[in-house]
Amino acid sequence: MQTLTAFDNVLLECRSLFEAKTRDYGTSWRVFRLPSLTDQLYIKACRIRNIEQKGYHRVSEGVRPEWVAMINYAIMALIQLELGECSEEALSLDKALGYYDQQVAHNRDLLANKNHDYGEAWREMRPTSLTDMVLVKLLRIKQIESNRGQAEVSEGVEGGYRDILNYAVFALIRLDGDPHSPNQSL
Repeated sequence: MQTLTAFDNVLLECRSLFEAKTRDYGTSWRVFRLPSLTDQLYIKACRIRNIEQKGYHRVSEGVRPEWVAMINYAIMALIQLELGECSEEALSLDKALGYYDQQVAHNRDLLANKNHDYGEAWREMRPTSLTDMVLVKLLRIKQIESNRGQAEVSEGVEGGYRDILNYAVFALIRLDGDPHSPNQSL
């Protein structure tokens, strides 16, 4: 399936950056509480939306690095959900990459299942809708966080982070010139 191959390629790039930053900074991100990771994702999504609306950016980096960062922050959040928040515990590079790979594998399976059911409808979406969907997911996560993690009928924060990760993958596939999408540009 072409989407899974594209997913794998995008995640190889993201993992490479995560590994390099872990070599530079260690796992200092383990200090983040989940709301802080949500806010990191939020500012990235807001910057993308601002650039989409204005049609240009003043900082040299465009939107691509923001989507990559969103993938890595979403994975960090998923790892934090699994391990619990921690103020000092460092992970070895190998352990951090192992947790990273576990989350990627889980999301890859989720993407394959949803892509089957939805028939790759994301390829027909307007690229700006991906940004809007990420922002909606983040606002929902923020509301659940305000409710002390309690949700009555929604999927909760884990499902939100997983969806954000996959929307960011879709955006990067589109940015990379997905030949299967009728509207390639972002």
